[in-house]
Amino acid sequence: MPARHKPLRVATVNVNGIRAAFRRGMGDWLEGRGVDVLAMQEVRASTEDIEELLGPEWSILHDAASAKGRAGVAIASRDRAHIHRVAIGEDEFDTAGRWLEADYEYGGTIVTVVSAYVHSGEAETDKQVEKFKFLDAMEARLPELKAHSELALVVGDLNVGHRTLDIKNWKGNVKRAGFLPEERAYFDRIVGAEDADGYNDGAGLGWVDVGRKAAGDVPGPYTWWSWRGKAFDNDSGWRIDYHLATKALADTVTDCTVDRAPSYDTRFSDHTPVVVDYAI
Repeated sequence: MPARHKPLRVATVNVNGIRAAFRRGMGDWLEGRGVDVLAMQEVRASTEDIEELLGPEWSILHDAASAKGRAGVAIASRDRAHIHRVAIGEDEFDTAGRWLEADYEYGGTIVTVVSAYVHSGEAETDKQVEKFKFLDAMEARLPELKAHSELALVVGDLNVGHRTLDIKNWKGNVKRAGFLPEERAYFDRIVGAEDADGYNDGAGLGWVDVGRKAAGDVPGPYTWWSWRGKAFDNDSGWRIDYHLATKALADTVTDCTVDRAPSYDTRFSDHTPVVVDYAI
């Protein structure tokens, strides 16, 4: 299909509370970044708060968490979505504030963007059970999304490091939520296992981890660092913020950037934005 004059620029970031993020300088980052679609997680605010902070030039979709002050996902865009959906999985568990889908028309075709916030979990607790339920629902939804639109994209804080390259201290975290073998197996099924034919190029369910594809087989680049200690200064991070794209969309990528802040005191969140250009 013909490329647009300007690629579609999609950014994702766990803002860790959008009001706090704007107090720390998120607005300055956004103003100069040329983003067309901005997916956010852990918004922890009202729709009115988001609209006031971003301004009238943005069209806002927001799915708040059931519990006030927790989770919350949003998608802000320069063009209004054609349709949006918020629920995945069975009604037996709460996905509110964790999954928001939107269809946009670009270049004469539909592009589907999902802002996702997977539970952090906690090994051998009910929190981990809920995380596995969500990952099950996500795995079931991905083929449906791909059938819905060949240009589909799931972005967000997925709270799993797929490979040892994705966590600085992976040996010390093999029994912790976020790097459990059972969690990493979901990504083996989604993009393929790293030693499988076609890994991250159409293997598994046919999705591509755009960040890993762009970086190659190198440590990181990490997208989350603890606020505590010297984790940021020492780059002791986790790569848990993703762009998962259908292969047709991944093949249009022209640039992928992890917008790591220059210093600890210039961060507006404990996560950093991941920004990708798609030449649709």
